[in-house]
Amino acid sequence: MAESRQNPLHADVAVIGGGIIGLGIAHEARRQGRSVVLIDPTPASGATFAAAGMLAPVSELHYQEEDLLELMLESSQLWPAFIRSVQGSESATGYRTTSTIAVGADAADRRALADLRIVQQAAGLHVEPVSLREAREREPLLSPQISCAFDIPADHQVDPRRLARCLLEGLSAHGPSDATWVSGAEDGFALPFQASRLLWDGDRVSGVELHPGTKTDSGVVVLASETVVACGLDAARIGNLPEGLNLPLRPVYGDILRLRVPQHLQPLITSTVRGMVRGVPVYIVPRDDGTVVIGATQREDGLSASTNAVSAGGVYQLLRDAQVLVPAVAELELLEATARARPGTPDNAPLLGRVTGPEGTIDGLVIATGFFRHGVLLTPVAAKIVGGLISGSADPRWSIFGPDRFTATRDHRLQPAIKDTP
Repeated sequence: MAESRQNPLHADVAVIGGGIIGLGIAHEARRQGRSVVLIDPTPASGATFAAAGMLAPVSELHYQEEDLLELMLESSQLWPAFIRSVQGSESATGYRTTSTIAVGADAADRRALADLRIVQQAAGLHVEPVSLREAREREPLLSPQISCAFDIPADHQVDPRRLARCLLEGLSAHGPSDATWVSGAEDGFALPFQASRLLWDGDRVSGVELHPGTKTDSGVVVLASETVVACGLDAARIGNLPEGLNLPLRPVYGDILRLRVPQHLQPLITSTVRGMVRGVPVYIVPRDDGTVVIGATQREDGLSASTNAVSAGGVYQLLRDAQVLVPAVAELELLEATARARPGTPDNAPLLGRVTGPEGTIDGLVIATGFFRHGVLLTPVAAKIVGGLISGSADPRWSIFGPDRFTATRDHRLQPAIKDTP
């Protein structure tokens, strides 16, 4: 159990948030030989738990998001090395490099996908049309009524739940005699608490205070050389952020389904199928265990605000549209319907980097949140960027994603919140 305020824990890096982004950053910091604490009462239980895990920089290209595309492509190239660095094998993480096939249901969907291909090709991306006969040879259970098909070889997938388990196992793979072990943390790294507020020592962040646990009378304190705020929507709620810093995060909920494929239909599909059905996107992602993931709706209706409630209309829409593309979906066993919130920003790009202070960038603090629908895909590049920042080697290409870019006082430099030392 963690120590109290009177006896703080000490770590090189404190990562607030145990979603896939926080886990990736903690993994990279540990890979650099640093001691790390991961602060989260239930790691990988938020958006990571629901995510389908598509690594799809090509399919996820949206109009007027060219800067984000460069970041996605960079991260896509990092995935093979990232997987090799993770405890376990490719099969343990569900990492697959099979290509994605995009299909349209009707003539309007065919035109929409063709128009998107023009944009994708203009960005230098590889998307090739395939005949309907070839598409059904590759995926025999595709509907014979689909209107078009495109091959996207650069779009792959991973299983976020399995990857998260591998990352947690890797973080726990050390002992008390190792320099990376943090005394007072579970398994030398885990702190199952909510972060309460940042701690400051003059103009730099010196750590974080946690909400007291059931066995402590006062807040737990972690003193760290670097504190990384990677807790999704909760990032804006952390106390003692730099005064005036605006982190405009909004919850965008998504319903997602998991279904078991009966033996006589296996494999239902071998590639990820991304479809357009009457203008509405839907995808079907195969898993190694004989299940498929169907997703995902995108809504901001507040239905799931407190309970992660699943939308009945969302479930109906997903099953209806998936059956249009793969009619055998009607014969699958529905195992799970899940809804989680993804942290969106006004420009759909992450808030990633250091914050500007009165004397330049504020030391000891990195923000990594707002990854919206790209959290899994961007995990390796987020880990690399944050790893570079804490090592003193910032990559200027990614300054456009600075976490203070929506702060009105950015040009006047933000002030530290409170100058205190525990």
